[in-house]
Amino acid sequence: MKKGLLLFLLTCLSLALMGQPKVKVVTSLSDLAEFTRVIGGDRVEVDNLVRGSQNPHYIDVKPSYMMKLKSAQAFVIIGMQLELWAPQIIDGSRNANLLVIDCSKYVHKMEVPGTKLDASAGDVHPFGNPHYWLDPENIRFVLQGICEGLAKLSPHDQEYFQSNMDSYLERLAQKIGEWKTIMAPLRGKKLVTYHTSFSYFAERFGLHIVGYVEPKPGIPPTPSHSTELISLMREAGVKVIGLEQYYEDNTPLHIAETTGATVVRLSTSVGGLEGTDDYIRLMDHNVRSLATALQ
Repeated sequence: MKKGLLLFLLTCLSLALMGQPKVKVVTSLSDLAEFTRVIGGDRVEVDNLVRGSQNPHYIDVKPSYMMKLKSAQAFVIIGMQLELWAPQIIDGSRNANLLVIDCSKYVHKMEVPGTKLDASAGDVHPFGNPHYWLDPENIRFVLQGICEGLAKLSPHDQEYFQSNMDSYLERLAQKIGEWKTIMAPLRGKKLVTYHTSFSYFAERFGLHIVGYVEPKPGIPPTPSHSTELISLMREAGVKVIGLEQYYEDNTPLHIAETTGATVVRLSTSVGGLEGTDDYIRLMDHNVRSLATALQ
């Protein structure tokens, strides 16, 4: 009799969950879409706005983005003004009940300006460098923010969300150990990148970024800056230029040809390059590509 009652209750619970509407979430980046699906599982419906191949700093705001947010319950963002376009979309959605989940909440922020900024500094973010998700250790904080946000919208699923997060973090921890082993012999190695995308990555793995193809963040390369960078690379013995997936390669290839360096295509987001269809594959690509070039 007890077994029959237990089976009945489990069946009722299962039917209730099957009929329960999914939490509708929109994310800014493809990376955040993956993390939201990892935590939310079959309890969420996820869409994202920025493709992995796009520069997330600059996107054309479309009415369709506002319509997506209008019917969503949550909008998950990187924050720290990476998505300068986000407020326009949020306001245009006219969704007073939209929960904005800022994943930078628990992250230790790098490169926070110590002085007041103006246009002469380029596109420097006042709250620090927002590319924190490229340090895999920071994904714990990203997932924590998403988990808390989803739990607010669906409190009875909190344990389910937490369990999914713990399972993913266990898998990620194994990969982090592998990546650290690969990069350990390369600590102190110098490189140049196009933009300031890899500051957190470099800090985690002990690399030294000595310069950038951009003269200032968001400012296109100039001949005079390229000449200065070439001199710097020769003096410092830099033989690798990391190039984000959405930037032009004419300038980096010219600098590389002049200095004898190698240009390595890196991805900042899931799906940005072939073979980076999830976050672990993304990190695998960046770690192994740089390790091969730096050795």
